[in-house]
Amino acid sequence: MTDGARSATPPGLTPREVATHCPYCALQCGMTLRADDAGVTVHPRQFPTNRGGLCQKGWTAAELLDHPDRLTTPLVRDAATGELHPASWDTALDRVVAGIRAVQDDAGRDAVAVFGGGGLTNEKAYALGKFARIGLRTRNIDYNGRFCMSSAAAAGMRAFGIDRGLPFPLADLGRADTLLLVGANPAETMPPLVRWLTEQRRNGGKLIVIDPRVTATARQADLHLQPLPGTDLAVANALLHIALTEGWVDRAYVADRTTGFDAVRRGVAAWWPARAEQLSGVPVADLEATARALGTGGRVIILTARGAEQHAKGVDTVTAYVNLALALGLPGRDGSGYGCLTGQGNGQGGREHGQKADQLPGYRKIDDPAAREHVAGVWGVPADELPGPGVPAYQLLDSLGTPGGPRALLVFGSNPVVSAPRAARIEGRLRNLDLLVVADLLLSETAALADVVLPTAQWAEEDGTMTNLEGRVLRRRALRPPPPGVRTDLAIISDLAARLAEADVDPADANPASVRPAAVAAARFPADPAAVFAELRRASAGGAADYAGISWDRIDADDGVYWPCPTEDGPDTPRLFADRFATPDGRARFHPVDHRPAAEEVCVTYPLHFTTGRVLAQYQSGTQTRRVAALRRAAPEAFVELHPDLATRLGIDDGDPVRVTSRRGEFRAPARLSAGIRPDTVFAPFHYAGAGRANSVTNDAVDPISGMPEFKICAVRVEKA
Repeated sequence: MTDGARSATPPGLTPREVATHCPYCALQCGMTLRADDAGVTVHPRQFPTNRGGLCQKGWTAAELLDHPDRLTTPLVRDAATGELHPASWDTALDRVVAGIRAVQDDAGRDAVAVFGGGGLTNEKAYALGKFARIGLRTRNIDYNGRFCMSSAAAAGMRAFGIDRGLPFPLADLGRADTLLLVGANPAETMPPLVRWLTEQRRNGGKLIVIDPRVTATARQADLHLQPLPGTDLAVANALLHIALTEGWVDRAYVADRTTGFDAVRRGVAAWWPARAEQLSGVPVADLEATARALGTGGRVIILTARGAEQHAKGVDTVTAYVNLALALGLPGRDGSGYGCLTGQGNGQGGREHGQKADQLPGYRKIDDPAAREHVAGVWGVPADELPGPGVPAYQLLDSLGTPGGPRALLVFGSNPVVSAPRAARIEGRLRNLDLLVVADLLLSETAALADVVLPTAQWAEEDGTMTNLEGRVLRRRALRPPPPGVRTDLAIISDLAARLAEADVDPADANPASVRPAAVAAARFPADPAAVFAELRRASAGGAADYAGISWDRIDADDGVYWPCPTEDGPDTPRLFADRFATPDGRARFHPVDHRPAAEEVCVTYPLHFTTGRVLAQYQSGTQTRRVAALRRAAPEAFVELHPDLATRLGIDDGDPVRVTSRRGEFRAPARLSAGIRPDTVFAPFHYAGAGRANSVTNDAVDPISGMPEFKICAVRVEKA
């Protein structure tokens, strides 16, 4: 059976029941959806990643399918009243096309931009990148995954030649003798993963957590290192310094499988433990105990996550932990290695197939002539017609509506009004646009500013594929069609491409050869996800993220397929680096990196460090989870976590309203006192909008390599509101 003919219902399930995956984090837990007269219910499914477990977000995921806030008709803003009003699809899409044409005719192709999301299926991410490049012919596309995985991705590319969050199966965590989590709190961000941590400790393994807060994950650790935010790089260099001093470096591995170690060795010589303690606050004894566990353990895994990565030096910080892993001989060794915990549901696949400003499908670089020729051949356009690289997400958002910047923006699957750093500034940029179009299932804070809002299908209403944090490509299956009046993102992209193509044709010229390449390409935007995936396979063939050998049938038969998988009858790749790295000479690259201060340091006016993160019951910008009753009851509002000693100095009691102010703005929320946070640091979750929007104060300084903003540290003052 071909992909195009495949039923959405696998054998053994009734037509009202499908095996699929959770719509939230990159763990992509297996679940079964059942529909009856009472509605849709979620049931856990035995799948390798979650083994029958679900978190509260997964259990309640189906409640949004028929939520009263759901968008079921397009909305168009009335020029006279400024209000959004229901409209027909023809009216809405005509408004979008007219706006795009007006902006591009006046200011050029790049005056229209596209902003995607890490929760879109592979098919939608691929189609969106293709639509930007040959439908709109703009270089200006990026996505919210830039705020999530970009630093780890850049560090992985320069060290290993490839970026896959976990280069080994998730199950390896359960058998690690030593597991180091840096800036990761899976107990709240992806709770079913904790069963692997429990199994690891039950097997006698040691869990070490590096985090400025005593999180739910840190409470389970054998050893918790609590550094000052922004000093993880110094801690990593100190750990490698100790490993060198104690003779725990795998010299044979370094000689046989890596290059560049001498420069790193010289650099970390200056990072004696006492120096790192003075800077980070982590005691020398804890640094030595951590290095010993890493250097003498049999199977050792080092994992980083957003706490280490969301910094203006995020790439260098991740590189420091990669250096440590390489020096200990971990990557490619059975049961050992370095990896990063991908956040968003398709954070891995979403960055592989063309949403990123500098990429083409298959994780190809858009400025690589061979890559351009290959992808252009699949798309049926001349390679020189493809635009060049765009700019990273924050730079793109910050340029909107400014002289020389984009004047129109199409948003699919993202809510930057809440999720972007320096959010009030970005909100202002969005308001300055000539045209803002948002495709979403709910009226997010970003959609509420739009000129046109297009209602989209939800996860249980469309087929497609997702790629989880292991690089395992999975099948998302539709339980039911979208409600009347709602279209899939693929259908929206297809219709827009066709209308733009029609608008590009000169009515006075009936010669098809005169039609612009965008018009020729528009006919190649199918709304059928199976057809899109078949094309994605061809476009990715030969690239770093090669999906050519992955079919929907094969995914169904094997509980997912790991990329790279070049041929249908050949093996996939659950484990990378066993024999060589994805570099020209097969060797991993060390890179010397040194600690540098945060982009913004504390001072008399702003004397406290501020950091952000997640809570168990909410997800990302909260557009979905804040509308689920059980999740709203569990975490109804933002809060500011302070140490009791700090609260006493500030005259703040638990529950008091407080104001947090930085150089960029302020937010307000109740105080929550906790001895689990450093006295010099305050914390708030970033899921909330309005007065409690934590990203109103976060720093928009970015990493020079990845474009990652410095979400995890800035200078603030806190006062009773």
